[in-house]
Amino acid sequence: MEKIVEQGLLYDFYGELLTDHQRKIYEDAVYNDLSLVEIAEEYDISKQGVHDLLRRCTKSLEGYEARLHMIERTDRIRKVLGSLSSAADDPGFDNDKLRKMVKEAVSEITEELS
Repeated sequence: MEKIVEQGLLYDFYGELLTDHQRKIYEDAVYNDLSLVEIAEEYDISKQGVHDLLRRCTKSLEGYEARLHMIERTDRIRKVLGSLSSAADDPGFDNDKLRKMVKEAVSEITEELS
């Protein structure tokens, strides 16, 4: 299950960098849960061809993440925002401390985005 989630995230961030043909086949495999045989029949290519194409797509998507770190950066930003949200919901949280936390969060997010 975790592998499918990872593939979905990679595709969400970097799928547009694949060719139309690669995107269609990758979507059929990952999102539509079609078998290699079903995809091969649909696109009139061999099962091995589908397997190789999926492997190349995955390798390309992983390569983009290794160079750009967009998923990693987004996760860090989400964690910072989650901490802020929790602090804002806590009625016992000191306002001065919350303001300081907001400033630090803005700084961290700005750093992530630059």
